[in-house]
Amino acid sequence: MHRYPEMMIAPMRAEISAMGAEDLKTAEAVDAFIAESTGKTAIIVVNSVCGCSAGSMRPGLRMALEKVRPDALGQVFAGADLEATERARERFQPYPPSSPAIALFRDGELVFMLERQHIQGQMPEQIANSLAQAVEANAAV
Repeated sequence: MHRYPEMMIAPMRAEISAMGAEDLKTAEAVDAFIAESTGKTAIIVVNSVCGCSAGSMRPGLRMALEKVRPDALGQVFAGADLEATERARERFQPYPPSSPAIALFRDGELVFMLERQHIQGQMPEQIANSLAQAVEANAAV
């Protein structure tokens, strides 16, 4: 499988990195990120070049983070971070592969998933509200 050239995806990756996301570029980085979330909430974003869905996912994520933040935020880039994306998707079971997507973990366990079907056609405000409610509901006490 071909990877997207980094220069093509750099602005989209940078948009989520600027929100404080850790770039998870290897399968090991994904495993470590989830392992370090014990006792915490953590989000893994599957970033994507998909214009419509990712174009509303990224602003929706930013709006959600302005309301409430998980303890950790990471991203993999579908089509670029191939091994990392595959590992993240293994951790998203039973959900099928989807990009873009946002997964919320608490204590290393998947507790909420926004799949492409929940993102596509939604306004960023709707995405933000869904995600913010999930983070608030699963905040570590």
